[in-house]
Amino acid sequence: MRLPLRRLPQWTATLTWKAAAFITVMCCGLAALLGVLVHVSVTNQTVGEARGRALARLTEVTTAYEAGDRLPPGAGVDLPGLPEQLRELAADGQRGTMVSSDQDRHPTMWAAGPADGGRALAVKFDYSQGAHAIEALDRAIVWSSALAIGATLLVGAFAVTRVTRRLHATARVARRISAGDLDARVNDPRTVVAPLASGSGRQDEVAAVAAALDTMASSLQGKLLSEQRFTADVAHELRTPLTGLHAAAELLPPGRPTELVRDRVAALRTLTEDLLEISRLDARSERLDLDSEPLVPLAERVVRASGTETEVRVVRDTRVETDRRRLERVLGNLVANAHKHGRGPVVLAVDGPVVTVRDHGDGYPDYLVEHGPQRFRTEGGSKGHGLGLTIALGQAEVLGARLAFANAPDGGAVATLTLPQSAQQPGPPGAAHPDGPAAP
Repeated sequence: MRLPLRRLPQWTATLTWKAAAFITVMCCGLAALLGVLVHVSVTNQTVGEARGRALARLTEVTTAYEAGDRLPPGAGVDLPGLPEQLRELAADGQRGTMVSSDQDRHPTMWAAGPADGGRALAVKFDYSQGAHAIEALDRAIVWSSALAIGATLLVGAFAVTRVTRRLHATARVARRISAGDLDARVNDPRTVVAPLASGSGRQDEVAAVAAALDTMASSLQGKLLSEQRFTADVAHELRTPLTGLHAAAELLPPGRPTELVRDRVAALRTLTEDLLEISRLDARSERLDLDSEPLVPLAERVVRASGTETEVRVVRDTRVETDRRRLERVLGNLVANAHKHGRGPVVLAVDGPVVTVRDHGDGYPDYLVEHGPQRFRTEGGSKGHGLGLTIALGQAEVLGARLAFANAPDGGAVATLTLPQSAQQPGPPGAAHPDGPAAP
């Protein structure tokens, strides 16, 4: 038994959320890249200017120190707070600059160079203005990026939502067509009537899909209508000569050849009537004659009329609002199919509005379980034309019932008919009915 696939949450599968996530990621990446580039460029420029001023001042202080002049404020030898890296650099006879923070966390720009005795001549000045300018720039980058991302996300979501709304409309029409409504069309106003190759117009992708779906539906509708007309015409044309042939067969003298002729004529008449019924179902011209019916007596009448050994099991009786003739047709076809293509015992079970017909043969073919019955298709050398289950399914749809086909785990085919239920007075299982006991 195949386990059903677990459906993902709806939002994970929608194009809108995927597009929104993609736009958000791309905007964040682009904003981060531009922000880093601007931050690095401005920081390098600001720090470079401050270092240039610091080195120029260090040059002036070095000249004054060598001349023995008094050093200006913020300059001196081995100043307190001088970073150790600059002190070591000056001891090696080199000059350098560095930004550090004092005890009050004020940014300070340092410049140091060698002095006599292996000491460091240093200058410092306040770097708070430059640091605050960089912080203000970073805040501006963050806020502008957030605003740009939000605006882009809103515009992108609006554009994608318009596209997905059109895709959803196309999907709804496709589902209606698959359900049998061949008159359904998308009729997208953006569909260009003129051929694209002429260069007179352009279609977007969604409009192209909608136009292709409408074209497919029109072509499919035309082919199905042609097939329905052909089936109905053939059945009608065969009906009159078959009636005469049947009357002529009845006049033949008794004998084995006569029995064979009558049997083949009866089979051909049955096939013709089935084709006519299918053509009416395809044309959706059937009309219901509803009435409230007790289900168990109806099932027992079907079994008796079939002339087969079918067991009727009553779990729970009920009354259903249905067309008795059509329901008998559905159940009769299911019972006949079970005896014709399966093996006994065949059981017809009634459990409220649910009726099951089960045999103990090889089961339904895989294609029938997955896709439903298909006319004129049988497998394994089975006799028949595949019309019985097709008619049963079509009449069940007319009744507003649901007919499902499956195979039992321990073997055998199971057809389950679920009927619309009316006000009911269920009787006990096995209760007697006016039409007599169940067939054996």
